[in-house]
Amino acid sequence: MLSLASEEPLLLAELKPGRPHQFDWKSSCETWSVAFSPDGSWFAWSQGHCIVKLIPWPLEEQFIPKGFEAKSRSSKSDTKGRGSPKEKTLDCGQIVWGLAFSPWPSPPSRKLWARHHPQVSDISCLILATGLNDGQIKIWEVQTGLLLLNLSGHQDVVRDLSFTPSGSLILVSASRDKTLRIWDLNKHGKQIQVLSGHLQWVYCCSISPDCSMLCSAAGEKSVFLWSMRSYTLIRKLEGHQSSVVSCDFSPDSALLVTASYDTNVIMWDPYTGERLRSLHHTQLDPTMDDSDVHMSSLRSVCFSPEGLYLATVADDRLLRIWALELKAPIAFAPMTNGLCCTFFPHGGVIATGTRDGHVQFWTAPRVLSSLKHLCRKALRSFLTTYQVLALPIPKKMKEFLTYRTF
Repeated sequence: MLSLASEEPLLLAELKPGRPHQFDWKSSCETWSVAFSPDGSWFAWSQGHCIVKLIPWPLEEQFIPKGFEAKSRSSKSDTKGRGSPKEKTLDCGQIVWGLAFSPWPSPPSRKLWARHHPQVSDISCLILATGLNDGQIKIWEVQTGLLLLNLSGHQDVVRDLSFTPSGSLILVSASRDKTLRIWDLNKHGKQIQVLSGHLQWVYCCSISPDCSMLCSAAGEKSVFLWSMRSYTLIRKLEGHQSSVVSCDFSPDSALLVTASYDTNVIMWDPYTGERLRSLHHTQLDPTMDDSDVHMSSLRSVCFSPEGLYLATVADDRLLRIWALELKAPIAFAPMTNGLCCTFFPHGGVIATGTRDGHVQFWTAPRVLSSLKHLCRKALRSFLTTYQVLALPIPKKMKEFLTYRTF
């Protein structure tokens, strides 16, 4: 075991919806999606019942919204304050399945703001996209909570959303109508492409940090890799034995992870399509039958911001943290009915959402990246696997740079 084996994740805080009102019968309470803004200043939470909460970060005692319960290590006293005035409640009118923040700050987003608010000049505009049950996508201005755009096109639930990290305000949406759609928010939300080919509901979409590739996962055993330049299919990655439900790229775009109901996470080289390793989720409780695959079905997988760890959420009531170069988890945390997870962009915290509409914040490993890893990350941010293999450098160095040293 490496020396980086961490302590078990500690529960820092838990947010729960306040007393539910008489909501429409079509509403549900699940937290299908959680997200941090790229700069780490906001947290968004689809808390069920058509509501999205926008909460300033860091989450401190005085920022806990009114009507919410919080559990904190630092204080056991009840919080009765009014919460931060910057906190926003977005009533989306439909069950909210997907959330995505735009990169911040970005000059193009200021153009969008100026178009809708000509009386206000030169204001940086952080945007939140929400994917709804009726196929609509609503675009909100975070600072004010104002609705900017309503995107129509999908014929069923919009399950996931992803902005290009470059700040160009290109948005990708994944839907139960078996398509992905590309939208340009700089052109009044114009739909610029429809990607077809999946035979089942599309659960997840992820854009590589270098903006060259798009991965989509549907209720199928294979995942699709698309070019973000030509919007054409590059390849299908096949290796799972059941539906793939979650995917994420490493921060340097050199790795792709996919999570499936087959209890496995597969790590791929997206450039070659090569399967590099599998992370199997086994039962920890000896009283449970390990043959019951559904108990360990995966729900979500994500990379840590420095690219050295993974977090996974499974139906066996565990949050697992994995070190990139180890085949077994380095830490576990008990969580019931987990659906999604994401790392804080600056590290140290993992947020998880549950079927009960709760959000939990956990401690995550903090590590000082080695100089070797920092160099690899920097190089792989602009070099493909093929370009690395063509370099006049020793074989062992190529293996390290292409993550073949596991």
